[in-house]
Amino acid sequence: MAVDKEELKAKILDKAMNAPKPQLYVKDFYACDPEAKPREVKNAANELVKEGKMDFWSSGSTTMYAAKGRAKDEENR
Repeated sequence: MAVDKEELKAKILDKAMNAPKPQLYVKDFYACDPEAKPREVKNAANELVKEGKMDFWSSGSTTMYAAKGRAKDEENR
């Protein structure tokens, strides 16, 4: 991995906060560190969820990631 885990988490969170779409697939975060293995990226994203900085978002058929407060609330639509 080219960057350490904390730097990768910071890049993932930055992408989640600034992406045009509020919900992102884990594969959308692969570009944050092209040298990292997909499992490393997923583990970093999951740690951000555990830390309360990101949320899981589910459409019912797939699970995505969203920065805290950016996920659309399907019940309020």
